[in-house]
Amino acid sequence: MYGLKLDLQMFAQEKTEQATPRKKQEARRKGQVAKSSDLPGALIMLFSFLALYMFGGMFEDSLYSLFTVPLREYMLWDVTIGNIAAMFVQLAFQVLMFIAPILIIALILGIVGNYIQIGFLFTGEPLKMNLNKLNPVQGFKRIFSLRAIVELLKSSLKFAIVAVVAWTTLWGEKDELLSLSNVPLEDTLRYAARVTTLIGMKIGAVLVVLAILDYLYQRYDLNKQLRMSKQELKDEFKKTEGDPLIKSRIREKQRRMAMARMMQEVPKADVVITNPTHYAVALQYDATTMDEPKVIAKGVDYIALKIREVAEAHGIITMENRPLARALYEQVEIGQSIPAELFQAVAEVLAYVYKVKGKRL
Repeated sequence: MYGLKLDLQMFAQEKTEQATPRKKQEARRKGQVAKSSDLPGALIMLFSFLALYMFGGMFEDSLYSLFTVPLREYMLWDVTIGNIAAMFVQLAFQVLMFIAPILIIALILGIVGNYIQIGFLFTGEPLKMNLNKLNPVQGFKRIFSLRAIVELLKSSLKFAIVAVVAWTTLWGEKDELLSLSNVPLEDTLRYAARVTTLIGMKIGAVLVVLAILDYLYQRYDLNKQLRMSKQELKDEFKKTEGDPLIKSRIREKQRRMAMARMMQEVPKADVVITNPTHYAVALQYDATTMDEPKVIAKGVDYIALKIREVAEAHGIITMENRPLARALYEQVEIGQSIPAELFQAVAEVLAYVYKVKGKRL
């Protein structure tokens, strides 16, 4: 018996359930999100080389100007402090204009690569000091954990794939590479730039694919880490929805308070219409302030008995009218006026009550 109880407890603690939206939100606030650190770099590499390939002519002209202008113009200037300062300003501007497109692409794709994975998230939780990270035992476990092995395999796989892509590309260009000794230096440089750009685009495309697969793995691993046990689900439900026992007690207390308030209104009634034992409805009508009579209390069985007792204690007339009592109970809520289809029946009851009391309707 004890063994069975222990097994049930262990089963309840097993993290077999998917994380709730609340736990995922808490993990996100702590910076625990699914993210591949390779994706932004892969996108930057791919689109940077793609930009070099598409706008190679413009980059070639900028690079050519960067090396020829100093030889054709700056070498003829007088060596003065002003000329040297002006030369460095112009060279710096030319270098900046040369690398600006690549820098802008890298900045945009760095932001986009992170945003498409985690959206907008700003949190300082990962920057807080965590002494557990200084624990050598925990550090040793992390080094030889399954996650570390997976990261090592990923790095090895990326290196192997990049090497294969670069080798196959160069092998396909072997004839042209062997003939470079017979072409001018300018054409050799153009060819080298073209092959380098081609290799960069291929490697970038492969890295993007690997980064997407890595992101899917990171999502799977995060969902696995955030799994909850059945007991954790129950505890979270109690925190968010409240303990069912406490909620039932609150509802019971609210019902008692509502009943007490209703019973306080019964002495103000002009008549209590009964079933005679199952239903009781208390009506109030003041011709000077009300257009129609209204229900100020109603109930069935025990509550109906209490309404009749309060009415009797305060001298309120009680009349038996089974159809009217049932219709009022089912159709009219407490505090509401009676509907038009019940005017005639209620008016007859009130006329009789006022006749008994010597009042006028």
